Amino acid sequence: MAITLVNPDGLPEIGAYRQVSVATGSKLVFVAGQVAWDADGVTVGEGDLAAQVEQCYLNVAKALAGVGGSFADVAKLTVYVVDWTPDKMALFGEGVARASAQLGEAFVPPGTLVGVAALDVPEHLVEVEATAVID
Repeated sequence: MAITLVNPDGLPEIGAYRQVSVATGSKLVFVAGQVAWDADGVTVGEGDLAAQVEQCYLNVAKALAGVGGSFADVAKLTVYVVDWTPDKMALFGEGVARASAQLGEAFVPPGTLVGVAALDVPEHLVEVEATAVID
């Protein structure tokens, strides 16, 4: 593995992610923000945050697989959620859990969740981008 995930002493341990990732691989991969489109460009889960989160994570996984990687290679995730409020965390977590179950991988790299006013298409509720390092 090119990525080691760490929770350094003195920082809180947060179950959803690790505070630091250490990359030792040789290929740096930047995955463009993935929205809830299927392979035909049709929005999946219109109005359903959990379904859209799930599709976004699946799309990131497909992008990584296309260059020989997986979520195990992700050094950092950035997630943009339209009209974010903390009460949406349960739906967000549900979508992540469903994608994780489908892929058989846990998603715990360092991450940043950013609330935004809107995304590129009005029906998109979330966008996920990733930086990965592959051996």
